[in-house]
Amino acid sequence: MTDRLTIPVPDIGDFSDVPVIEVLVAPGDRVEAETPLVTLESDKATMDVPSPQAGTVESVLVAVGDTVSEGAALVTLEPDAAVMPAGAPEAAVDAADAGGEATGSGAAPATIPAPGKAGPADIEADVVVLGAGPGGYTAAFRAADLGLRAVLVERYPTLGGVCLNVGCIPSKALLHAAAVIDGAQAMAAHGIEFGAPSIDLAKLAGWKDKVVGRLTGGLAGLAKQRKVRVVQGVGTFASPHRLNVATSGGTTEIAFERAIIAAGSQAVEIPGFPNDDPRLMDSTDALVLDEVPERLLVIGGGIIGLEMATVYAALGSRVNVVELMDGLIPGCDRDLVKPLEQRIRTMYESIRLSTRVTDVSPDDSGLRVTFESAGETTSAPAAEAFDRVLVAVGRRPNGDRIGAERAGVHVDEHGFIPVDRQQRTNVEHIFAIGDIAGQPMLAHKATHEGKVAAEVCAGHKASFDALAIPSVAYTDPEVAWTGLTETEAREQGIEFDKATFPWAASGRALGIGRSEGLTKVLFDRETRRLLGAGIVGAHAGDLIAEATLAIEMGADARDIGLTIHPHPTLSETFNFAAEMVEGTITDLYMPRRRK
Repeated sequence: MTDRLTIPVPDIGDFSDVPVIEVLVAPGDRVEAETPLVTLESDKATMDVPSPQAGTVESVLVAVGDTVSEGAALVTLEPDAAVMPAGAPEAAVDAADAGGEATGSGAAPATIPAPGKAGPADIEADVVVLGAGPGGYTAAFRAADLGLRAVLVERYPTLGGVCLNVGCIPSKALLHAAAVIDGAQAMAAHGIEFGAPSIDLAKLAGWKDKVVGRLTGGLAGLAKQRKVRVVQGVGTFASPHRLNVATSGGTTEIAFERAIIAAGSQAVEIPGFPNDDPRLMDSTDALVLDEVPERLLVIGGGIIGLEMATVYAALGSRVNVVELMDGLIPGCDRDLVKPLEQRIRTMYESIRLSTRVTDVSPDDSGLRVTFESAGETTSAPAAEAFDRVLVAVGRRPNGDRIGAERAGVHVDEHGFIPVDRQQRTNVEHIFAIGDIAGQPMLAHKATHEGKVAAEVCAGHKASFDALAIPSVAYTDPEVAWTGLTETEAREQGIEFDKATFPWAASGRALGIGRSEGLTKVLFDRETRRLLGAGIVGAHAGDLIAEATLAIEMGADARDIGLTIHPHPTLSETFNFAAEMVEGTITDLYMPRRRK
């Protein structure tokens, strides 16, 4: 009987005397590797104990209602001879033969390699996190804080992923510079003239890089403090418990108990375009700032495209935007986008809606672009020439670039990895978060998912159950929304009351010369609770947080209306909008409602 294996209770943290709530196999059952055998439940979570390899169940040593602790024998297994691990522990088998009770008291856990984990590895981890963007580094840091050995794998030389290195942070630094330029120019109408700005691109790019460096350097320090091991390179799965990382010095093999996939997304390239021409840019290229093109075309009127259009327009480019859909920022209510569109139409050379780009051809004069709109096509020589073209038509998740199939992880046809509310994939010990786990592709969603995944890995009872995830376009003016949009509420047949407070009635908005904004709120007609909110105007991205908190806390119109807001501030507009629904507003005249 020396080839028999006893499957013990694995490391379950600080818990003991954990009840068995389900026995999933019986003597004689044939099981494959990773087949759940027994389900345990602590006050934090339920956990399936899987078979470490294929074989036949010889005996079940526990019953529903028994309590067990780490190391207690659960099941004896006769493994398939072909996969019997070398050096399989006989001590646990001998203990079972001697009639030891399945209480775990004083019992040493059997050292049984998990499938694909047998044999030495360069690094061993309780949790490996693939990708060090906001979701990835949050997951690794939280896992380390909970006592797990965490390893963080990142392709960039610095932590932070796309967001910190070539996305959110550098773009917001440049958007701030654009806001300063535009604000200075706007003051000319009020009697303060600064003259035309002198722009040193190299210095501006250096400042942007310094901002990025401070944040990424801070992350490196946090990883060191938490003893999170960082491996730089491109990671791909080799098996359900192995990750190979291609580094500058060769391949590093990581064996892990659990994995969190945070591999993010990449900019979409349009087939047939001259994608190897440096004049055709994606969002990463646009942040380099090697030159300011005289004439720029932005393909895509979504958030990323419009944010970069804001930067380049302020720096002096003649900006053109083309969008396939019939409105800018698809997915956002039209009334929120309208103030932005009205403003930029006076500033940009053109905005073309319901229009597609059918061809981009390089020549000495630039990139010649052919458009198709309402069935009409412009063609050479009528095609227009642009010095640079920015393609900002979306991002594709990297699910098909990480060898997920070798770990048994399902990836759908779009590159997303489906997960449950605990961020688990179809493979129980592998999780996915952030862009790769589904829409919306937002950094703040990824960070919350990262905490959930780490906490579940540590045995905590956690799940992702956010009622609202805010979205922000850092354009000028900013556009932000959270919860249900008005369009979604109507499509779902939800009865609601709406109020829109115009910023033309806000003393603060008038004082900063930005009266074009508005704040909109939607309340459930029956419960009076806030369903959603949208804000367009200066600092809308900062203001939307209060509405998100109100949704999470179940606040109704009266709660918000009775909350004292400082005056004069833009935050008052949220309060005023709620008062409009309640019928208590005094800062606007509202005809008395008939009862």
